[in-house]
Amino acid sequence: MDAHEDLERTVNLITALVFYTYRPDYDKEFVAVVGPALAASLPCDHLPPGWEPGDGPEYPEAGC
Repeated sequence: MDAHEDLERTVNLITALVFYTYRPDYDKEFVAVVGPALAASLPCDHLPPGWEPGDGPEYPEAGC
């Protein structure tokens, strides 16, 4: 699996997790653990064009 496939798979998993939270009976602890783990696995050097990291909310440092 190359880096592009890995990124695509991770984004798909994050998307699925977001849709999962719309279920009335979703497991909040599962989302609280899996969400940050998936986000941490995103590469720090692959940002969409025009995306500015400072435009969003405050997050803990990723260590990149």
